[in-house]
Amino acid sequence: MENSKDEINEEEKEIIEEIEDKEVPELGVQLQAAEKMAEENLAGWQRAKADFMNYKRDQERMFGDFRKYANEDMIIALLPIVDSFDLATKHLPDELKDSDWVKGVICIKGMFENFLKEAGVSDIKTLGEKFDPNIFEAVGEEETEAESGTVIEEMQKGYKMGEKVIRAAKVKVAK
Repeated sequence: MENSKDEINEEEKEIIEEIEDKEVPELGVQLQAAEKMAEENLAGWQRAKADFMNYKRDQERMFGDFRKYANEDMIIALLPIVDSFDLATKHLPDELKDSDWVKGVICIKGMFENFLKEAGVSDIKTLGEKFDPNIFEAVGEEETEAESGTVIEEMQKGYKMGEKVIRAAKVKVAK
């Protein structure tokens, strides 16, 4: 009897079984290797994604800091002008206080102060504070009734831009 296409003779069955016996364990090993490679690729991708997110966050922080402090040099250069306005108004004779010209100068001083405020610059509080070398520069010491190490006189204003000291305050300290 002739074999139909659908029928498999015994000899062919033995050959198929022989091939399956040899290939099935190899396929299992290949599958395990592929699964291991997929896990390694996934872990690598997750690490790369986390690294990129950290990089992106660091760049945003650095850009924010750059923007915040980009004008720092210009502001530091303007501080002596602000100091001059402070001295001029501090030593203004009484007879000139009502002068329109003096009122204009005081207005300009106010404009500088507003500019500094909008740029995030603030004065460092000095009088009565405990001396802190991070924000003060001691230019002298005096014997006084005040507690030792307390700022008793401000010689030159200090300024912060945000939390960063851009110019330390020059002060006298109690002995």
